[in-house]
Amino acid sequence: MALQDTTYTSFRLFEDETPLKITLLFDLSTYLKTKPREDYLKGKITFNPAQQDSITRNIRIRTRGIFRHDWCYYAPIELNFKNADFGFSDLNSINKIKLVPQCTAGSESEKNVLVEYLIYKMFNVMTDTSFRVRLLTVNFVDSENKKKPFTQYGFFIEPLKMLAARTNSVEIVSRALNQKSIYPRVMDRIAIFNYMIGNYDWAVPNQHNIKVLKPLVFDTLKLAAAVPYDFDFTGLVNAGYAIPEDKITGTTNIRERIFLGVCRSREVYSKDLEEFLEHKEDFYRIINEFQYLTAKQKRDMIIYLDEFFNQCTGKKSIINVFLNSCKNF
Repeated sequence: MALQDTTYTSFRLFEDETPLKITLLFDLSTYLKTKPREDYLKGKITFNPAQQDSITRNIRIRTRGIFRHDWCYYAPIELNFKNADFGFSDLNSINKIKLVPQCTAGSESEKNVLVEYLIYKMFNVMTDTSFRVRLLTVNFVDSENKKKPFTQYGFFIEPLKMLAARTNSVEIVSRALNQKSIYPRVMDRIAIFNYMIGNYDWAVPNQHNIKVLKPLVFDTLKLAAAVPYDFDFTGLVNAGYAIPEDKITGTTNIRERIFLGVCRSREVYSKDLEEFLEHKEDFYRIINEFQYLTAKQKRDMIIYLDEFFNQCTGKKSIINVFLNSCKNF
């Protein structure tokens, strides 16, 4: 059935909260065996949105990533939508989009990708300057008919250009950047959020799992905003492959939290923590209302977050942890 003219209508790719069903048809054998990172594979994507006709377009597909590219059976994917003409304004604005699949088959890997998706949603409630995500059920179909079709969860990550346009900013990349280059409140939010979820795998220098955006407004401070991403190597996800390098972090337990933020005063940290306490119930609501994790998996997430919030309000102040391990730049 032909679609009506929707050229100026949004597909609501990142506004809609319902899981989106898609089908990817491409050479699965090559994807799984050689994980092509340079050359694209020809493929087709079919969107199956609820209450709408399906949309199928020719696209190109290749793998991406570093650690997960080499470690995971299903490497992270980049979809190239250029010239696809989906007929929707937001889809047509996308040239390339990241898809995060499960790392391997099985319930544990399924849990991991769902928890990582929720971490993005948790950071979304703190700031609009964050990557939006869309939960997917992905049907993988082999165009060469050598592999059986399979379906798994995954999620799209908002393209950086879309985020930059939405926040009226532009990406900057520089080896000279550090945490002092970022607006203090923004930097503290990221550092404390990463501490809360047990994430040490980030850094502003070299923009490791951090994107830096410069607002397109006059700013006498000449500072920038930062946006974190890639949360699989966190205590909250607790993936089996996530073993920290003890020579770097001083720990071999991914569940142990490490604060990597810049040094501030006790008063500043106290003010920063108020924002997290204000959003505590938002974080727990996101977890508890999520339909695709078991009660035990949700409980494990909340127990881990409880450890953080107990530090915020208990006699053993979390501020002392920050002061003892913060970084001077």
